[in-house]
Amino acid sequence: MTSVTTTNAMTTADTEVLRDALGLLKDREQVAERLLESSAKHSYDPDTALDWDAPLEDGKWFWPPELVSLYDTPLWRRMSPERQRDLSRHEAASLASLGIWFEIILMQLLVRHIYDKPVTSAHVRYALTEIADECRHSKMFARLIQRSGAPAYPVSRLNHQLARVLKTVSTTPGSFACTLLGEEILDWMQRLTFPDERVQTLVRGVTRIHVVEEARHVRYAREELRRQMVSAPRWERELTRISSGEAARVFSVAFVNPEVYARVGLDKREAVAQVKASGHRREVMQTGARRLTDFLDEIGVLRGVGRRLWTSSGLLP
Repeated sequence: MTSVTTTNAMTTADTEVLRDALGLLKDREQVAERLLESSAKHSYDPDTALDWDAPLEDGKWFWPPELVSLYDTPLWRRMSPERQRDLSRHEAASLASLGIWFEIILMQLLVRHIYDKPVTSAHVRYALTEIADECRHSKMFARLIQRSGAPAYPVSRLNHQLARVLKTVSTTPGSFACTLLGEEILDWMQRLTFPDERVQTLVRGVTRIHVVEEARHVRYAREELRRQMVSAPRWERELTRISSGEAARVFSVAFVNPEVYARVGLDKREAVAQVKASGHRREVMQTGARRLTDFLDEIGVLRGVGRRLWTSSGLLP
């Protein structure tokens, strides 16, 4: 990942007053200090904060039904309530698997981001704090998959290898744009999940912890992406537009592993076709992405080829 600094000292780009379409950017160190204070007050150890030994509750969902990919399709209406809930169990495991994959990528990108930055800065200390958060989240998601009794659902071999390329060539703004893509849509869904009493208590606990801690991660990524889109070279900004659009396309395809349909006895091809044709599903995904796409549009990421890629992903109308 390209870094703004190339020595162990702050440069002008780190400390100067910058402005974009959203206004003046806050001082990088002040933002990090506030995030560190929040981390000290509102961080969780999922191993002790959640009751992993409590029995799963009969008749409860593992994901709100309206957020299950097949909701309100012809296939969904033919499924029994028990089968619908079982599909929610497998989709929750699929999303948790996707979350682990994504967070492992994110941790590597964050380490690269801080490699050349001042090790005693609050900005670096917060990045290390976030990496620790993501370690706990990945372990928490893995434990949830095991507790649900569903299998893990890895992404396709192609997407797994594409991520290797991303980690190798991603620029700093591109990395933070992709970070927000992975965090904000799931965050929107989890904010609907943790207060929903139809959902398993354990799942609600997991999503609540994730929402509280991811709010800091989103703030860190947004502030840094704004700074990068103002200070990065023109070629880097343009590459960010294209790479984030391609990431959006991959993300929308990988969001739910098609194997979940086979696990509940459905025809994969038919199920995927109905999800693609579902107006409800399209609305859910675009609504979940709207806060992010509005932000990216305002700071100049959604332009040209990149915007067309975002539109083809189905996340942008």
